[in-house]
Amino acid sequence: MAKDGKPPAKPGPKAKKKSLRREAKLPLPPGLPAPEAPPARRAADVAAGAMTPFAVAGAEAAILDALWQTVEARRVAGDTEHSHSARLLARGTPKVAQKLGEEAVECVIEATQGNRAATILESADLLYHLVVVWVDAGIRPEEVWAELARRQGLSGIAEKAARPKAIVRAAQTTKLP
Repeated sequence: MAKDGKPPAKPGPKAKKKSLRREAKLPLPPGLPAPEAPPARRAADVAAGAMTPFAVAGAEAAILDALWQTVEARRVAGDTEHSHSARLLARGTPKVAQKLGEEAVECVIEATQGNRAATILESADLLYHLVVVWVDAGIRPEEVWAELARRQGLSGIAEKAARPKAIVRAAQTTKLP
């Protein structure tokens, strides 16, 4: 019972989802390196809510590479009873893609509402589900990094204009290329 004499409120689905993230993590299969923990943030950065290069050191693409390795290992192991990643991948590409879309919408909603903390949480969910899509599609992170590197220094307008017209037609968009 709570101090006011009422029974404690049941957590909603969002609270349950967030609490599941705090559960113990499954061990990595043998042979895969454990991802390094990001370094501690300075107290001044935490108090200011700042994201400085120091605060995010170790949280660059390498963390997504490690996440990809973990999701791929879960796919290979196929333990759908203990692994969310394996369970999601076993449900097939349509479900994997649906989850990515759901997380993208949740991230957009939080960003639109100006909820910075929730946008960070939903962004992490979105990146996780994007990595699951990559694993499902057989895409390795370095392929995405190479495409990003290829685009570096290009104007977004010029890059879109250089795309084959068939891609624009296939996307069924009326936006300018």
